[in-house]
Amino acid sequence: MPDSLAKTSALGCLDTLPRARLAHLPTPLEPMRNIAADLGLAAAWVKRDDCTGLALGGNKARQLEFYFGEALAEGADTILITGAVQSNYVRQAAAAAARLGMAAHVQLEARTPKTDPTYKRSGNVLLDRMLGATIHHFAHGEDEAGADRALEAVADGLRTAGGRPYVIHLGPGHPPLGALGYVDAARELLAQIEADGIALDELVVPSGSGATHAGLLVGLRALGCDLPVLGACVRRGAEAQRPRLLERCEEIAALLGIANPVREVDLRLTDAALAPGYGQLNRITRDAINLAARREGLILDPVYSGKAMAGFVAAAGQAPGARLLFVHTGGAPAVFAYGDDLTG
Repeated sequence: MPDSLAKTSALGCLDTLPRARLAHLPTPLEPMRNIAADLGLAAAWVKRDDCTGLALGGNKARQLEFYFGEALAEGADTILITGAVQSNYVRQAAAAAARLGMAAHVQLEARTPKTDPTYKRSGNVLLDRMLGATIHHFAHGEDEAGADRALEAVADGLRTAGGRPYVIHLGPGHPPLGALGYVDAARELLAQIEADGIALDELVVPSGSGATHAGLLVGLRALGCDLPVLGACVRRGAEAQRPRLLERCEEIAALLGIANPVREVDLRLTDAALAPGYGQLNRITRDAINLAARREGLILDPVYSGKAMAGFVAAAGQAPGARLLFVHTGGAPAVFAYGDDLTG
């Protein structure tokens, strides 16, 4: 661990960028004593980013602080974002817009083969509607560039009508501004670890767009911390995720105005819980969700946090007696869209 956490200059311009405060921070760092005993670990901890507060919480609140900060600085009156049907990001973006007095247009992408009414109407979709978002649909879930183009077309229509839209792009080719929320989270986590005298051997986090995973990596390494970070792949396999993650780290460093502190050897990934694909449940993920619920009272979702917990369990099996940290990214509303899958 670094000798001092006062080296904020190591994070470049992070503290000078526009930011809209949305999340309840710092989030708790709690022991998971029952899971540690069950898995043969010396210690297990959970970083409770499901407790960020905004519309039932989740990791996206940290990321949205930087997007909305820029949007407000530009005088935007409407936010546009695209994501999966049960997207936590979309739900929290709609909530942030409501809180800040802005309109929200959200585009829901068909990324999974699920078409049942509960999946299409409950969970995050229900909350999107309650939050007042205007909902659009995009039928091609694996076409990131196409989804961005469709969102831009909506934005063009709003501009023509005199609006001032701000588009949150999540795909490659756009600066990952939201990832800076997890550079800041790395600083927060290190302060908690130092204050509590906690020793760790590895951290486990979901790895999807790469913003959370890469942001943590850049923040930790910039602050001199060499804690291994294992990303549990939730959307694409490890081979495809690795170059994406490295590009994200380069982009984050550029946003901060620092040299990229992340090396290729830092990019640790597992896709053991990914199959059969994004947003689709499998046995080891369901077992991991049940473990967290029944042993620690933690509610995980089948898309992100559940698959990350499956990766955590696998990591524990490979390192008996280790001290592991799980980053809980939230996603509880999606549980209600997967009821039959979770209980069947």
